[in-house]
Amino acid sequence: MRVGICSDTHDNLALAKEAVNYFETNGVDAVLHCGDIVSPFTAMCFDGEFSFHATRGNNDGEWELASTVERFGTYHGEAAHLQYDDMDIAMYHGTSEQLVDSLCQSGVYDIVARGHTHEHGYENRNGTIHLNPGGLPITGADGTYHVAIVETESAAVEFKQVNAP
Repeated sequence: MRVGICSDTHDNLALAKEAVNYFETNGVDAVLHCGDIVSPFTAMCFDGEFSFHATRGNNDGEWELASTVERFGTYHGEAAHLQYDDMDIAMYHGTSEQLVDSLCQSGVYDIVARGHTHEHGYENRNGTIHLNPGGLPITGADGTYHVAIVETESAAVEFKQVNAP
């Protein structure tokens, strides 16, 4: 199974649409958005040919965001525990590094997917993959937007830089 992971789209419709296009072109079965979609109109971009799951980010204050996502996907609130094949994935925005560390150290998850820092990265922490797909370019973080695809059978992770048209 192929799982797309993204975060921190912050209402950038062009990048959100390009991320969805990349996911659909590469045949993902599910997309996980680790928070900071921000507005319902951006969430609608993720109504695609895959199952969609979202968690709340620290900038997701729009009242209608959860109900909009629920029309075509699942809005999990603060965090989620998802299972694909034999892979357990924790999904959380990442505002508390202490919580991220605890999820990684728990031994429960194969992958802890998070966002918030806007820096894409991969780290193996004693058998748990700590994965941040990245976010919109901000000062002090990545200068480009990235998404990731995880192959659940092999745990292979592929990052892709996404550019607005």
